[in-house]
Amino acid sequence: MVSSRIAKRMRVLDIKDHSDYLEYLIKDNSGDEITKFMDVISINVTSFFREAEHFDLLEKVITEIVESGQKKIRIWCAASSTGEEPFTIAMVSNIITADKLIDLKILATDISTKVLADAKAGKYSIDKIKTIPKALLREYFTRETTGDKNLFCVKDELKRLIAFRRLNLFKPPFPMKGPMDVVFCRNVMMYFDNQTRTRLLSEIYRLLKPGGYLITGHAENLTSVKNNFKCVQPSVFQK
Repeated sequence: MVSSRIAKRMRVLDIKDHSDYLEYLIKDNSGDEITKFMDVISINVTSFFREAEHFDLLEKVITEIVESGQKKIRIWCAASSTGEEPFTIAMVSNIITADKLIDLKILATDISTKVLADAKAGKYSIDKIKTIPKALLREYFTRETTGDKNLFCVKDELKRLIAFRRLNLFKPPFPMKGPMDVVFCRNVMMYFDNQTRTRLLSEIYRLLKPGGYLITGHAENLTSVKNNFKCVQPSVFQK
């Protein structure tokens, strides 16, 4: 799979040999080609309300924060892909905070410029929105018909809650200051070695407020990785 994806870039550049492409990458001081390289090899499997119990937990956490009197909520979606995850976070959070004087902001990051562009556009085909409850679909999306295509477009009300930024999770420390109330870092650490996971977990721990939550993917196990988090339920950790 990786080889076939890299071959796409090599064909564009008319490079025949992998070692020649590696040399091309190394000599690219602009960083443009490494960005294109990351775009083609990135795995971007995602969906709205994926691993739905995490969003049940998010609803509970946001409700508790609001009831405590806290007026500012910060959430980081560390691997946003094409936007389904951060928009799900925004829908769940906004339901609770919309009629209150709450400063809610969501940071959504990814290394791929291509998927970030798709996420910012916020336009999804009918097969992508099937997991969104109908009430939320009516509340936060408009329908757009272009030719024979039906697209569902995220309303500006939801888009305004999210800042999409490019970020390489391999290279902490990150420019954010925090503190974050919740960090979603799901289904991405499984692709990292333990040394990279340790650095990333340490940085997330720094950015979270005391008592803040880290939510990982169900397939990810942190027991073999050095970290300071307390596991409160499978794939949910607390500082």
